[in-house]
Amino acid sequence: MSGKEFRFFLSCDINLPVTFRVERLQGPLPSSPTKSPNSEERNAELYVECAFYIDGAPFGLPIRTRLESGGASYCWNELITMSTKYRDLTAHSQLGFTVWDVSCGKDEGLIGGATILLFNNKMQLKTGKQKLRLWPGKEADGSFPTTTPGKVPKHERGELERLEKLVNKYERGQIQCVDWLDRLTFKAMEKIKERENCKSGNSSLYLVVDFCSLEHRVVFQESGANFLLPSPIASTNELVTVWDPEIGKINPSEHKQLKLARSLTRGIIDRDLKPSINERKSIQRILKYPPTRILNGDERQLLWKFRFSLMSEKRALTKFLRCVEWSDVQEAKQALELMNKWEMIDVCDALELLSPVFEREEVRAYAVSVLERADDEELQCYLLQLVQALRFERSDKSCLSQFLVKRYSFFIASETIVVYTALNNIELGSFLRWYVAVELYDPTYAKRFYSTYEMLEENMVKLAAGPSGDGDGFKLWQSLVRQTELTAQLCSITKDLRNVRGNTQKKTEKLRQLLSGLLSELTYFEEPIRSPVAPGVLITGIVPSESTIFKSALHPLRLTFRTQNGGTCRVIFKKGDDLRQDQLVVQMVSLMDRLLKLENLDLHLTPYKVLATGQDEGMLEFIPSRSLAQILQEHRSIINYLQKFHPDEHGPFGITASCLETFIKSCAGYSVITYILGVGDRHLDNLLLTDDGRLFHVDFGFILGRDPKHFPPPMKLCKEMVEAMGGAESLYYTRFKSYCCEAYNIIRKSSNLILNLFHLMAGSNIPDIASDPEKGILKLQEKFRLDMDDEACIHFFQDLINESVSALFPQMVETIHRWAQYWR
Repeated sequence: MSGKEFRFFLSCDINLPVTFRVERLQGPLPSSPTKSPNSEERNAELYVECAFYIDGAPFGLPIRTRLESGGASYCWNELITMSTKYRDLTAHSQLGFTVWDVSCGKDEGLIGGATILLFNNKMQLKTGKQKLRLWPGKEADGSFPTTTPGKVPKHERGELERLEKLVNKYERGQIQCVDWLDRLTFKAMEKIKERENCKSGNSSLYLVVDFCSLEHRVVFQESGANFLLPSPIASTNELVTVWDPEIGKINPSEHKQLKLARSLTRGIIDRDLKPSINERKSIQRILKYPPTRILNGDERQLLWKFRFSLMSEKRALTKFLRCVEWSDVQEAKQALELMNKWEMIDVCDALELLSPVFEREEVRAYAVSVLERADDEELQCYLLQLVQALRFERSDKSCLSQFLVKRYSFFIASETIVVYTALNNIELGSFLRWYVAVELYDPTYAKRFYSTYEMLEENMVKLAAGPSGDGDGFKLWQSLVRQTELTAQLCSITKDLRNVRGNTQKKTEKLRQLLSGLLSELTYFEEPIRSPVAPGVLITGIVPSESTIFKSALHPLRLTFRTQNGGTCRVIFKKGDDLRQDQLVVQMVSLMDRLLKLENLDLHLTPYKVLATGQDEGMLEFIPSRSLAQILQEHRSIINYLQKFHPDEHGPFGITASCLETFIKSCAGYSVITYILGVGDRHLDNLLLTDDGRLFHVDFGFILGRDPKHFPPPMKLCKEMVEAMGGAESLYYTRFKSYCCEAYNIIRKSSNLILNLFHLMAGSNIPDIASDPEKGILKLQEKFRLDMDDEACIHFFQDLINESVSALFPQMVETIHRWAQYWR
């Protein structure tokens, strides 16, 4: 069917009875005016009477539904078949619905009625659900025009009626299904419906009727020649939008051509094929596509055609595997043979092969074999995503789960002692256990993560002690289990403190009292426990006198732990807040810090450690610092604050050059990172500054472009930060912009890695990703400006900085004024 065709049936050709379904009542039943206040409450017993009217006159006998006494809701969901056939209908055919209550006397038995025309103004038969407003105390009037129209007049229709009309079209297949978008839309519609129902005066009673649909639309046409009534479709020249159900489906002729082009007999010819100059340019352009880009038919065919000549190009493997028709056994077999002979790919591309796009077990096993070559430091950067990738595996005990368990548990080889007791492995094993344990709360994948958790425990417990005794697997596992016991006790303390009346000081006193009294076992542990946020550190107890509570609604605990080597470490414990999103963002800050340092650019970032220990609890590393709001309140400016700790009469602005450089670099680093990750809700309370001049961000409740404030500036750069650099015209501000542009281009080089990591998080329960993974990843991709080269990106980013900074100073432009309000 071509896009311009409109297929339909003529009503005079349909020899079927008119059929519809009476579904339910919506809204409150009208109260009886004669009911006394003291009369006994009685549930109404209702039925619906359906009558046909042709040109204002009754036609055939009315039909009644069964009695329904549903209390608050009345749902018949009864299929009604009238004696009238579609071929007998006229242009003014109507259905009348009257609702009766048999639980009361004759005078009170009438609830209300409504009438509906069967054909719309385009002379097309109405289909789908129809919501009819009942006229209280009136029987359905079948005259034409009727005095009891069921459809709400246009001037009275609101947003709810408009949305219901669209839902009707959607259910009839006239609006294409887009699964992820549909879920969001229906969720938003439920909120609108609740809001509309709460409005005062919304007490109308509605009857929902579902008219049956046929394969095509039904257009009115009287039996025999009808020259007097011209076709309404032909006469109005209106465009009729009809969704084509074949959109997106495979074209049989194209598919046949593709099969012939990829036939095995061409394999011998393809081995010697070399791309022309233009084909080589096209291939290079395809290889530069981000991992989110879907290849079209021509691009897939081009890569398949020159697959043999591309085997030395490691970047081409992931693109080639996207071209394979895995349902074709012979083609899949050849693709797997080529994959094993291909130039070894990078870890970044291996992560792409673990995404939900690639379901083939052999491909995922190949990706794991590439990961085995990576060192522990690199894999620690991706461990969170590798655990999430278990969702996309075909089995509970997959190659990936076995790799994670064997790599991050401690084991001994058969004869040669190979005990992984290095600090890195201890940290990795601990983090792996926590990442898996948190996912046990996910009902969909709990069985899979529990299987991995059991494998990890089994592998670790089986280990024998090494030469130094450090490698005793049972003791190591018990030390990790005690982390969970510790967090459970901290949750209990937090709950108790919330019930304490009084200010923060009283709650702090109660905390210290608990630690010194009833919970004194937390002051000195029986055995050292590995710190959950820093497993390389053994903690021996909590110091009550140095533990406090933050002034916040959730009352987070700031705890000071003694360490085995005689020192202390401070952490923040939160209960009632999902830290998984913060954990992801800080992981990305840590990864980008590593990428920048590999290019010899140290921007003095502060990727403090965050660990979610449950769905609504977790630990954070405490970094001694103050918020910019507090600094400005006490010292009036950032410069005055830094002068207090790093004074230098001969230095810039009276502080040491190294301190100012640290401040400028950290501002640049976080400006770039928060722009790329789309971090929102930035204010002076979640921008912190250390004594040595390092600025860093905390609290990442909004990412990927979400922001509770309207008109957020492109970059999160407050005017106090610019003023601390000497203003927008200073040399130091120019240096800041230079660092920003350099960092942006360095991170852009690893855009595929970052996009792959976020793609692996697509199935996670992190709020800003779970709501719409596809949209979030596309927003992230936009920030990299992959359509530009490095030089163009420098100009782009400088314009972005200038645009953001200009919004911070008085301007006469309204939009800029709104941006300035962001920081108030």
